[in-house]
Amino acid sequence: MLCLLRLLVTFAALLAPAALFGAAPATVDAPQGQFLTGQFLVATPEMGDPRFRETVILMVRHNKDGAMGLIINRPAGDQKLSRILQDLGDSGEGVTGDLPLYLGGPVQPELGFILHTTDYRRAGIIDVNGTVAVTATKEIIRDIAAGNGPKKFMLVFGYAGWGPGQLEGELKRNSWYTTPFDLPLIFDMDRDRVWERAVERRTRDL
Repeated sequence: MLCLLRLLVTFAALLAPAALFGAAPATVDAPQGQFLTGQFLVATPEMGDPRFRETVILMVRHNKDGAMGLIINRPAGDQKLSRILQDLGDSGEGVTGDLPLYLGGPVQPELGFILHTTDYRRAGIIDVNGTVAVTATKEIIRDIAAGNGPKKFMLVFGYAGWGPGQLEGELKRNSWYTTPFDLPLIFDMDRDRVWERAVERRTRDL
């Protein structure tokens, strides 16, 4: 696991990852059941890859060109907002509160994303399903610090990614369950119970 210090040092990479999403639309890319945007991937008990053991992944994008998701149940601790602002080159004076940090996947762990509810709107937001969105700009951190950010949010470093057809192959090999979207699963439930709850709600049995 990456140490928090490294996560914070690389936080400035929030400016970069918006390009990862390309020009993908803000809605599900195909009829439900074919693509999984806005749903959860849930590792089966037989998952052999230790990087994904007992993980629950919110699918941010899934289409014929591949897939990208964020693990939501790998907490990496909290960090003071004032410290994060300082690492971004801003003054953290007078700023209180913490930001929860999560490890979102093994791909490019130096990249940071804010996963949040869609009550927060700004340029650069990637709407996942109308209820949650992903933002990768400094402005959302400043807004959170000022009390103008989203009601619910988490800071995620790294992501899970699949090339064209790769995830479909893993699904055929029964590496994953699928579970419908559930907002409390992302922000409210004890992280130690997220995987168990997601397995209970699975819609794709092996």
